[in-house]
Amino acid sequence: MAKKPVTNPTRALALQPESGSVNLMTTEELAHSARHDDSPPAELDAISRALWWARNGQWEAAHDLCQEIPGPFGAWIHAWLHREEGDYGNACYWYARANRPAPAVDASLEHEWFTLAEAREP
Repeated sequence: MAKKPVTNPTRALALQPESGSVNLMTTEELAHSARHDDSPPAELDAISRALWWARNGQWEAAHDLCQEIPGPFGAWIHAWLHREEGDYGNACYWYARANRPAPAVDASLEHEWFTLAEAREP
């Protein structure tokens, strides 16, 4: 019988390409790691790594990686990064690409980062 996929939206499924094993990291664990570790855990998927780099203050690394993430989720991270850098016009373009309304200019970046991290699909 096949295993039922994990559906808890506050946990991210991260595959290790070489082994196929999985590591689940909560939003809180991801945030803590980004604040206290020198590099992201190797087993993180691209979405989690991009969020890790963003939370770690490595804008360029997060920006480079989010451009490789296809679809609306990559666009949403991209939008958040441009809002963080203060380029609200560019952020609005990326929110539209993500099919999401742009938050107010002064909306909490911290809150949105946690919203992004919690929305990761397992």
